[in-house]
Amino acid sequence: MDPGQIKRVWLRQIVFVPVFFALLLAPAGSLDYWQGWLYGALFFVTTTGIGIYFLKHDPRALERRMKVGPAAEREPTQKIIITVILAGFVLLLIIPGFDHRWHWSQVPTWLVLTSDALVVLSLIGTAVVVRQNSYAASTVTVEAGQPVVSTGLYAIVRHPMYSAALILTGFTPLALGSYWGLLMIVPIIATLAWRLLDEERVLKRDLPGYLDYCRRVRFRLVPGLW
Repeated sequence: MDPGQIKRVWLRQIVFVPVFFALLLAPAGSLDYWQGWLYGALFFVTTTGIGIYFLKHDPRALERRMKVGPAAEREPTQKIIITVILAGFVLLLIIPGFDHRWHWSQVPTWLVLTSDALVVLSLIGTAVVVRQNSYAASTVTVEAGQPVVSTGLYAIVRHPMYSAALILTGFTPLALGSYWGLLMIVPIIATLAWRLLDEERVLKRDLPGYLDYCRRVRFRLVPGLW
């Protein structure tokens, strides 16, 4: 393992964790918010475990995943899209905190815990996608020699990572104990669909064989639906 990469990964976690928990807990106005603590802990443990796995088994894939954000995108449209998605995800995290503070809604404990399990499943699903396709970067780009992956989850839908993102988006508000947070699902999913369609435009243009793959695998996101 590259010591420099290990250092970058842990520095990112050191910065990410307090910011992430601040987004969860500050809107709640109290540390007495077990849903936020549990969600944050599960998110941190799962993503850290995944990061350690890829540091050991596929550090190049981890490097691709770490290049994220508007500045990392090459396509102008994607710079806009990723900015909107990041803003939407921030709102997805903070609205439940305000819900908790002002008691807008009450989500039963069994549904919170089930949603937490599905969030963890979505994060693991993302890791499985990256394991099956090392070129699955956080940005929309095509590298020299990049192959078209059509096996595993890619034999079911063309964008399995976005399918995992759907689960993460849909169950995060419930895991945080909020029904009102579900209001963010529609705009986030709409923006994800915009990103997906623009990404396909780039892949059809720059990745040899991708158009034939699209003909073989009909569904982009949800089998039998779209």
